[in-house]
Amino acid sequence: MIFPLQKSNGDWQTELANLITDPKKLLQELNLTSFFNASEVAQIEAFPLRVTQDFLARMQKGNPRDPLLLQVLPQLIEQKKVAGFDEDPLQEKQFNPVPGLLHKYHGRVLITLTGSCAIHCRYCFRRHFPYQENNPGKSGWKKLWEYISNDPSIHEVILSGGDPLLLNDKVLQQFTTQLSMIKHITRLRIHTRLPIVLPSRIDNALFSWIEATNIPIVMVVHVNHPNEISHDLQNRLLTLKKRCHYLLNQSVLLKDINDNVETLVTLSEKLFVCGISPYYLHVLDKVAGAAHFAVDEDEIVKLYHALAMRLPGFLVPKLVREEAGKGAKTLVKLF
Repeated sequence: MIFPLQKSNGDWQTELANLITDPKKLLQELNLTSFFNASEVAQIEAFPLRVTQDFLARMQKGNPRDPLLLQVLPQLIEQKKVAGFDEDPLQEKQFNPVPGLLHKYHGRVLITLTGSCAIHCRYCFRRHFPYQENNPGKSGWKKLWEYISNDPSIHEVILSGGDPLLLNDKVLQQFTTQLSMIKHITRLRIHTRLPIVLPSRIDNALFSWIEATNIPIVMVVHVNHPNEISHDLQNRLLTLKKRCHYLLNQSVLLKDINDNVETLVTLSEKLFVCGISPYYLHVLDKVAGAAHFAVDEDEIVKLYHALAMRLPGFLVPKLVREEAGKGAKTLVKLF
């Protein structure tokens, strides 16, 4: 059953302005100051703490191993250099023909209209990406249209990020109106974490933009742990499902966060209740600063086999990794 959307204390932009950016404040809010000392927690200027109040509210107070907390808390271990973990693990710079556009795969391009996110996930594979020089701004849209228009093999545009839903709906409407004029574009895919960490972003203005868009929309959200799904979020996602052609989820396999079968089974079941199909379970991209999230390869295979034994096939996400220079995601070999 879908209930009317709950009203938040303010609009989503107001909530966005109240992000927590100080690790000490985050730990105080969670009654965890005695569990972490200054030598363990860091304010990393190049990729600082960013977390919404709503996401914080889903963390368990007094639990230093809370799986939501560990996804966002900057720690000094991130500064340890580990062989094989690089700032550009997918070598995306070579696929960046014009500012704001990546063309890695046949038939589709990825556009970064903004480099900002409402939350900084510590395992983010683009945490070192040069967004400043890649932000096209509205003045750069013309180059994007020219590139896409001149390549009729491109059928799908992917908005990713930074988080595209940080843009207001008027800007998104302007963008998609121009995009719909390119006849060979048949799909718009949106990769976003914003509805998960800031549920108030799923509002009537967003619905109005979606319903006015002439191109079929596939929205891919990002949930790693079942505790991220609150009752309010579930309700909003069910309402969003009625507007999008497809609503999918991708997760990243993270050590000490979701690397056990019970967590992943519960996550898939919760996603189904929200009207979301599990899409991808990603092996961690080897980005500098995230080595402590890596799961052993043998454990990954065992875990995925166990997951497949517990769920019907339509609730088992594809186990994939992304490899630099490959023309598609690589399915992980299970034997």
